[in-house]
Amino acid sequence: MKSWKLSTRIVSGILMVVMLGMLLLSTAVGGFTRYEVTERLDNSLQEVSERLQTIVADRVRNQTSVSVAWLPEVGPRTLAYQVLDDAGHVVLRSQNAPTTPFVQDGKVGFVNVAQFRVYVAAPSADHYHVLVREPTFHRQEAVRRAIMISIVPMLLFMPVIWLLVRLIVHRALRPMDRLHDEMRARGSGNLRPILSLNLPDELLPIQRSVNTLMERLETALSTERAFAASAAHELRNPLGALMAQVQMLGRMLPAGSELEERVELIASRTRRLARTVEKLLQLSRASSGIAFRRDRFDLLAVIHVLVDDLSCNVYGDVHIILKTNEISKIFVYRDMDATGILIRNLLENALLHRHAATPVIVTVLPDGCIDITNDCVALPPETLARLTNPFVRGAHAVHGSGLGLAIASNIAKQMDATLSLCSPLAGTTRGFGVSIRFPDLEIQNEEQGD
Repeated sequence: MKSWKLSTRIVSGILMVVMLGMLLLSTAVGGFTRYEVTERLDNSLQEVSERLQTIVADRVRNQTSVSVAWLPEVGPRTLAYQVLDDAGHVVLRSQNAPTTPFVQDGKVGFVNVAQFRVYVAAPSADHYHVLVREPTFHRQEAVRRAIMISIVPMLLFMPVIWLLVRLIVHRALRPMDRLHDEMRARGSGNLRPILSLNLPDELLPIQRSVNTLMERLETALSTERAFAASAAHELRNPLGALMAQVQMLGRMLPAGSELEERVELIASRTRRLARTVEKLLQLSRASSGIAFRRDRFDLLAVIHVLVDDLSCNVYGDVHIILKTNEISKIFVYRDMDATGILIRNLLENALLHRHAATPVIVTVLPDGCIDITNDCVALPPETLARLTNPFVRGAHAVHGSGLGLAIASNIAKQMDATLSLCSPLAGTTRGFGVSIRFPDLEIQNEEQGD
């Protein structure tokens, strides 16, 4: 779905309405201006013709031939006039008027001819007609200037309107931006209620709903963490005591006793139950959001500690090869405890499902990506796709809990880290590999560390 911003949509909608309104207003203003200018010029043309009719009456009555009235400073915009007798002959004209009549039809009123507008005045008592014409380009120029004077200021004011609309909309939406920032800052690591932000009435229900949700989520997470801690204490102690009693019972049995095999079976099942309980508690902690905290620490130091612990204490007969590629430190901004649980589960999964007597290889790539690989039979694609789901196991005879990769995947999502699985390994037909990539890494090589 395409993303969009409320402020952009509001600004665009308002500007579209304003521009459409101004376009309609400009059209109306242009039409009204044209009508008014034409009306005023027609009135002037009519007034000139009527005044000329009174002035030239005596002169026409006394002349015997066609007379030309010479006007000073005659230009292309100057009015031209003619005086016609009843027969339609020109008896008097201005110097910029032709010798033939402007119009052949002596009907009183306005007449449009090529490039001119003519007004024919009503005949006088002496039956003389006065015709006055005006160049149409003069009218068009006057109309154009009047329209430009009316419309151009509105068009020039459009950028100002755009800036004002943006300013007003962004200022009105500023409380929503503050609420958005506060809500975005909330998560499993920050469940504090949103304080008063002086929000408008439309946003107050959202703030109250978010605060109610934060309170309920904080209560639920606190209850889940308390349960996980209590369960860890209540389950580990009985299992530890049971394991101790089984070991003591095994020592008390005489050598070669028939019960020795059964005691060993009980001890094996007890250890397996203890591991399953530990994984369930880790899954509960991962689901409750333990990985949302952000602290700066050295990821490579955590890997060194886990590799040494698993090599020496838990799986002493297994050799884990760590290749750092001359990288001395990798600083990340994540939760160190959650990262330790993540890496430990990946290492334990590789150790548990490896082929006998083959090492687990941990490689730190130059870009900070961590690769953990082990030798085993390649997994089918459908199994590989479901391997990060709880209680999903690979097609091996090893009895794992089916929770290690689910825990690692859950924590990786909370850390915004990328967890990738592959089987078989590149260039082979066997093996299983896990790649974990953390964002925003700070990598230091050995030369830089020295």
